Amino acid sequence: MAASKSATKELSVDDKLKQLCELQQMDTKIDKIQILKGELPIEVKDLEDEIEGMNTRLANSEGELAELEEEINNRKNAKSLAKELITRYEKQQNNVKNNREYDALSKEIELQKLEIQLCEKKIVDAKARIDAKQAVIEETQKVIKEREKNLKTKKKELEKIIKIVEKSEIAELEWEKNK
Repeated sequence: MAASKSATKELSVDDKLKQLCELQQMDTKIDKIQILKGELPIEVKDLEDEIEGMNTRLANSEGELAELEEEINNRKNAKSLAKELITRYEKQQNNVKNNREYDALSKEIELQKLEIQLCEKKIVDAKARIDAKQAVIEETQKVIKEREKNLKTKKKELEKIIKIVEKSEIAELEWEKNK
């Protein structure tokens, strides 16, 4: 009987060692999963912040684009006003009484012509800035779509890892209860 008791003890010690080994393997798996899980939420948060920043930048660029469009409209209005003034001054030149009035009207006409040139130059500049701003907006939209796709993938990965972690933690808890 003494021999059978020692065999039983060895068997239970053997079982305990196997269980301990299994527990260590589970803990190692859980640690690896926790490491993966620890990095992914940070990556997800960073991507969300980056997308939010890009959306803000996009909104600002669209606001600047609207301002440039308004500037072009204002310059076009100033240009048409200058043309009207030139027409009026040219009519007044036909009814002048002395050279001084004629010279003053000629200077006003020249000034309005310069105003038209300035408006045209500013319109061209604004259109160039609009084109550049639109290119930036398009590029930002592409990057946002790319980041959102990446974010969606990372969130799916994170959800899978969280499910694995939950299953592993449940299995470990059950194992500890059965000890």
